[in-house]
Amino acid sequence: MKTTHKPAAPKTADAGPLDWRVLVGWLREDAVISADEAARTIARCASAHSAQHPLVRLAVVGMSRQSDGQVLDVEMLTQWLAVRSGLEFFRIDPLKVDVGKVGDVMSAAYAERHKVLPVQVGPAEVVVATPEPFVRDWIPEVERQTRKSVRLVVSNPQDVTRYTAEFFALAKSVRAASKMGNQSNPFGTFEQLVELGKANKLDANDQHVVQVVDWLWQYAFDQRASDIHLEPRRDQGVIRFRIDGVLHPVYQMPMTVMNAMTARIKLLGRMDVVERRRPQDGRIKTLRPERGSGKGDEVEMRLSTLPTAFGEKLVMRIFDPDATVKDLAALGFSSTDAPRWEALTKRPHGIILVTGPTGSGKTTTLYATLKRLATEEVNVSTVEDPIEMIEPAFNQTQVQPHLDLDFAQGLRSLMRQDPDIIMVGEIRDLPTAEMAVQAALTGHLVFSTLHTNDAPSAIMRLMELGIPPYLINATVLGVLAQRLVRTLCPSCKVREDDAATEASLSSLAELVKPWQVSGKYRPYQPVGCVECRMTGFRGRTGLYELLTITEAFKDKVNREPKMESLRRQGVTDGMRPLRLAGAARVAEGLTTLDEVLACTPPVQ
Repeated sequence: MKTTHKPAAPKTADAGPLDWRVLVGWLREDAVISADEAARTIARCASAHSAQHPLVRLAVVGMSRQSDGQVLDVEMLTQWLAVRSGLEFFRIDPLKVDVGKVGDVMSAAYAERHKVLPVQVGPAEVVVATPEPFVRDWIPEVERQTRKSVRLVVSNPQDVTRYTAEFFALAKSVRAASKMGNQSNPFGTFEQLVELGKANKLDANDQHVVQVVDWLWQYAFDQRASDIHLEPRRDQGVIRFRIDGVLHPVYQMPMTVMNAMTARIKLLGRMDVVERRRPQDGRIKTLRPERGSGKGDEVEMRLSTLPTAFGEKLVMRIFDPDATVKDLAALGFSSTDAPRWEALTKRPHGIILVTGPTGSGKTTTLYATLKRLATEEVNVSTVEDPIEMIEPAFNQTQVQPHLDLDFAQGLRSLMRQDPDIIMVGEIRDLPTAEMAVQAALTGHLVFSTLHTNDAPSAIMRLMELGIPPYLINATVLGVLAQRLVRTLCPSCKVREDDAATEASLSSLAELVKPWQVSGKYRPYQPVGCVECRMTGFRGRTGLYELLTITEAFKDKVNREPKMESLRRQGVTDGMRPLRLAGAARVAEGLTTLDEVLACTPPVQ
């Protein structure tokens, strides 16, 4: 990703590989470090590892910048070197590099020998990243071979080394797998070969396919993806990652390779590899290895396939292994709602509902809450479709409609298992709702989810399903509506100026009417940095609307079961709308007004 500064004129005419002693002199000459710091650096670097790149070698020493005392890391030193050499600094974002074209410019051995990496390939120009801006004798050869001009940019030496190995290995595996698939497929598509019973060399266990799948998972873990989409198209397959709620295109590959990847993943997920005409579900448990070591955390992925016009689409949802150990503050509960939610979950019996659209964090909230309640003295049992995350502290049951085991039947069976706390994945119909009510009436604490826009709508939804108001009043303890909103990157967010702050405060006041904005207001804007991949956002937090069922609310349910009256009574009892919760996060400088507008319903 490019920085905004314009390339300056070169400050030196030196050519050849960088030398750390020369770099120290330049740093002192540019007043980046002091004379004392330069002397200390020379003394310490003399005994440092000689095989390291000079920038890495200097970063290990931990030099202090003269202007503010900040420690100079590799990224900062690389940016300085780019300005010093008169070239553009380029931060390599693997999501924006067409890996398939990298191998067309040069070989892996050539790239490693000259410490260069193609990062953009256009019709007439190739952008090549290097940590050695003064080594340029290779440029004429590349221009002659590619018949394109070369534009040199400076990048972090650690990134160049890492992505050179990854990009060329991936391109080689995809190219080899594609070649094998084409050679063994005279009839057209991968599916046709299976249906015709022909031998196909490109199968799910092919070495190249295995390498591509392993790269895909490691790449997704590194990028903090929550979902991986493998999407077949007419001419080629597309891979996309969902990161912080937003889909990003990652890679395009031949359909023969994508079909083999899908088969490989289905095989690992214990799904029917041959069946491509109906949707299937599965799950995989794998390791998320830490770079430089063979150890790592276990990661669960839920698989879902769907037949489409051009083949079988596969979506893998990645579950955070730390999701079930987050406290309420980490989930995003405010200081007001956290104790109210805690009080609800400590009630001995009743129904607690969590509502929101798909992907709003309902499962994370429920699992985190149940994890806190699942002590050795308590029997926690769940009925789910599908089981999102395997949790040893719970007794989890998978709904299996083909065996007549739906939510209602599963809940009926759980009633005979001496449970204390029951979690029903979703209340979809009247039988399930009736069994949840029956469980609450017989002394169990029941958690479940509904798909409604806000908390009061859950009460109306239960009535629409056929649950009488008197049973709702007797069993429902509270409803939690929630959304997920992207949070600003703490490393690069900046305060708005006074004029922008005044304008955004006016917009915020208009947004939350008839409520009023009071207290401190510290709006920030996204910028973009290496930590957030230049998006300006990193991570997500929850916005919550907690409705507790009071005696006054029960009276409204009995006498005036309308949305307007229920919502007004809920607010009187302490409920704060989702958009108001979002406004509080904007005022705290955690997110932006646009993010809140995009994910919350209007205040009514």
